[in-house]
Amino acid sequence: MRESTRMNMRISAIFSLFLIIATTSLHAQYTETINSNRPGQSQGAFAVGTNVLQFETGPYFGNDTHAGLGTDTDIWGIDYQLRYGLLFERLELNLTGSFENQDIWRDFLGVTSEGNVRNFKTNTIGAKYLVFDPNVSLGEDKPNLYSWKANQRFKWKTLIPAISVYAGANFSFGDNPYLFEGEGKFSPKAAIITQNNWGRWVLVLNFIADKLTEEYRSYAGIATVTHTVTPNFAIFGEYQAIKGEIYADDLVRAGGAYLIGKNLQFDVSGLLNFKETPSRWQVAAGVSYRLDLHKVDEFLEESSEGNRRRARTEKLDEEPENDGDGGNK
Repeated sequence: MRESTRMNMRISAIFSLFLIIATTSLHAQYTETINSNRPGQSQGAFAVGTNVLQFETGPYFGNDTHAGLGTDTDIWGIDYQLRYGLLFERLELNLTGSFENQDIWRDFLGVTSEGNVRNFKTNTIGAKYLVFDPNVSLGEDKPNLYSWKANQRFKWKTLIPAISVYAGANFSFGDNPYLFEGEGKFSPKAAIITQNNWGRWVLVLNFIADKLTEEYRSYAGIATVTHTVTPNFAIFGEYQAIKGEIYADDLVRAGGAYLIGKNLQFDVSGLLNFKETPSRWQVAAGVSYRLDLHKVDEFLEESSEGNRRRARTEKLDEEPENDGDGGNK
């Protein structure tokens, strides 16, 4: 009886270790390769890394039809984001913007007309800082070598996300038709960003306050869920709520991203909304490329996340270039 008990304990210990190793490997895949915000519109909590320069861009096209104003607008444009990790791992500087062309057809009370609007729709320069990383502050649970059940028990602290703060400034030059009447050419923007990494799943939440010095401020919330299907392929779904006196909307996005190597990602996505003022749809494609200027790999100090990055990176360096991981955020 005693021998049987010892044998069961050994089997449980081996099985528990196997599960811990597997879970660690899956968790690491979101951080050791390119860390892109595409194809969604949210920002992830983690920075790109010290001395990493990253460019994310892509074209989009779609249509807005406004039932109340009698307008039908064909849209094409390109959005872009330049990200750079400065001084230390937790800090990122970034430039985010878009250039957009609108071909507008109007039918108001039987009178038809056509027009065109083309300019930089948005440009924002800002900084993001990781203020709380649960892997650093809370540490990681050690496996219970004698209880498979204890290792499988739900841990409430996994619900605690990484948290970043963002501060930026919108800017525009010249006579920009995308500015509403009386709007200034410079205005502040702020955001709180959270991120939970649960193995193959990532949840990112953004709470955004925009144009804070303007009469008509804008507030938005974005929830993005990403799932890694294979080491190179991930899918995502996103909901964005926009609240403002000039424009309010509920948007949904979905799409996928494919990773080639550790530094290059391609993506496709689509957008829909649920109202007629305006009714909107868009499709987009894009690319993210990372220029890693590290001379020595850098990781978060005393962090289990950093340890996973280090181990995973060393493993990838020994594999062919196309064996990298996928994933957004």
